[in-house]
Amino acid sequence: MTKNWFITGVSTGFGKHLAELALAKGDKVAATFRKQEQADEFSQKAGANGRGLVADVADEAAVKQAVADAIETLGYLDVVVNNAGYGSMGPIEEVPDAEVQRQFDINVFGPLRVLRAVLPHLRERKSGHILNITSIGGLRAFPGVGIYNGSKFALEGIGESLAAQVAPLGIHVTNVEPSGFRTDWAGRSATFTEPAIADYRDTAGKNMADIQGYSGQQPGDPERAAQAMFDLVRMENPPLHLPLGKAAVKGALDKFATITKEVEQYAHIGNGADFPS
Repeated sequence: MTKNWFITGVSTGFGKHLAELALAKGDKVAATFRKQEQADEFSQKAGANGRGLVADVADEAAVKQAVADAIETLGYLDVVVNNAGYGSMGPIEEVPDAEVQRQFDINVFGPLRVLRAVLPHLRERKSGHILNITSIGGLRAFPGVGIYNGSKFALEGIGESLAAQVAPLGIHVTNVEPSGFRTDWAGRSATFTEPAIADYRDTAGKNMADIQGYSGQQPGDPERAAQAMFDLVRMENPPLHLPLGKAAVKGALDKFATITKEVEQYAHIGNGADFPS
């Protein structure tokens, strides 16, 4: 059975590979871009099976219009992919407020704008699958990417709550949590606030340098990631969480194991905070 997709941020990375795969497999795709020429090129390539739309997820009116145009073009939507986003790197103490606000505007409020625009349509149809592209950085934190971690932790929580709200309506939600993939995430798509404080150079600074150093050499294959997501939306009972890449799977399991051990070790303190029963 073919599906109709709405995917944000299709100019590069996961969005680009996923849109191309879906079209190649016979699905239909409405894809958002920030430049008109990119949208026009996509529309030309997709032909009757898709449409490129101009919408910056920071612009609520543009997002609403893009969703309306997608529904008008395709008739209905089956899959909504919150893919647009970027990584802001730098020590938490040093990243300027304006950059923190921009990171959350794109990575958190952007997906929220998309969700508010599409949910009336999905609720009316009593079906659909929402994919939030978060990150292994939405499950565990690393030095030098704390602001990015915060935005992705927020999206994880939104996705989990939304899944519980819309499950009775026949709508699925999956938080997709990639590790390092060969996209532009650590390259031209990222912003960097280099540590000026010497105390952070061996923690935040080192991790930022490592991230930049392996850009383009990450083990993750974006085409395989796209295939995994394509297969995911055809599952009868898809998962709420999908770590993508060996590092993501290991990282998630390590995080959960660490939390379990820590909670168990200090459970006597936590349990003692209730009124006596």
